Amino acid sequence: MFQRIRSAHYAWVIFVVAFITLLGAAGFRSTPGILIDPLGKEFGWSRATVATAVSINVLLFGFIGPFAAALQLRYGLRKVTITALVIISTGALATTQMTHPWHLYILWGGVVGVGSGCMATVFASTVASRWFVKRRGLVTGALTAASASGQLVFLPLLSRIAEQSGWRWVGVVIALCALAVVPVVFLFLRNSPADIGLLPYGASDDFVFATTLENPIRSAFNAFRDAKSDGTFWLLWGSFFVCGFSTNGLIQTHFISAAQDHLLVASVAAGYLALIGGFDVIGTIFSGWLTDRSDPTKLLLVYYLLRGLSLLVLDPMLNMKGWGLLGFMMFYGLDWVATVPPTVALCAQRFGPQRGPLVYGWVFAGHQVGAAVAAFGAGYLRDVTGSYKSSFIISGTGCLIAAYGVTRIDGKTPFNELQPVK
Repeated sequence: MFQRIRSAHYAWVIFVVAFITLLGAAGFRSTPGILIDPLGKEFGWSRATVATAVSINVLLFGFIGPFAAALQLRYGLRKVTITALVIISTGALATTQMTHPWHLYILWGGVVGVGSGCMATVFASTVASRWFVKRRGLVTGALTAASASGQLVFLPLLSRIAEQSGWRWVGVVIALCALAVVPVVFLFLRNSPADIGLLPYGASDDFVFATTLENPIRSAFNAFRDAKSDGTFWLLWGSFFVCGFSTNGLIQTHFISAAQDHLLVASVAAGYLALIGGFDVIGTIFSGWLTDRSDPTKLLLVYYLLRGLSLLVLDPMLNMKGWGLLGFMMFYGLDWVATVPPTVALCAQRFGPQRGPLVYGWVFAGHQVGAAVAAFGAGYLRDVTGSYKSSFIISGTGCLIAAYGVTRIDGKTPFNELQPVK
């Protein structure tokens, strides 16, 4: 079979499998915004209570990233991916039986947070770095789009299921989607081109595969230990904090509730979020293409600047509804995770192809810290003020600050103090 596929290079088969995997595993990431109101109605839980579980989820989703990257280096993509999908499925099914907030925190926050963390953009970064030399930015963008857009494209379906059949059926559907991907991963996903006697796509004949025998936990912490002394790392971390604050934590988690405050039906609001997901595919893939051809820092400057300005006018847009809100969603979709390909590229350029995915794992943790802060903070401010307007303004201002911060990033000079992975 491999002989027949080699003419097209098996890296593209890996790309398709990874795309399907990330798309299928993304379903549970859609759930927070859908279940805030149903859980509140059935159990009397406040938005801040549900948002706390979201915060736990996104924190673990982020901080498991560097360790997942290390595990993928040590034990292989296939084993780690299958394990993660099973964990997601188990957590999703178990949530259908929860009756107390602590159940929500452990299952939704903890179990699913760990499983989905292994399926984060760190997975996309590892696949792109391991299987591609050429088109790496494009592949990173496409895989990131699958993960992010899958979260949003699922929303209309899951929202309708929650309205018609109850929120518990949402967990069942998500669990089945995650399990359905397992056979595809088992049959087609390979850990490295070397496993089937190939070089990465676009690699020269003298390409040398990097290997590591280091304990994966030690690898992750060593990557952070070395990178933390570099100012570029903290600029990347801070900008990605803002990225998570303004996307997953704020818009993905709270947009449906914010739209309902402005008298939009939940299913209609979910449709708007799905529109973000559709345009995100275009924007992120295009961003990957640009990353292969442009200065990543300049791309980040443009992305954060435009995102910040758009958030500052979101609250009036919600009042306008119609074409005004439609235009916002289309634009925001294009910019949703367009920041990922340039950030991955800067990590690789600064810290090298071997350490780059590990360092990016820690940078992505910053993304999820920002998402967690926004998920809880926006819910709390809504409970206190009765509106999401202040959250939109805070997030927009943060994006403008990040736009300035990325201009200080040095992604061209290698960080020579880093030692290669053993």
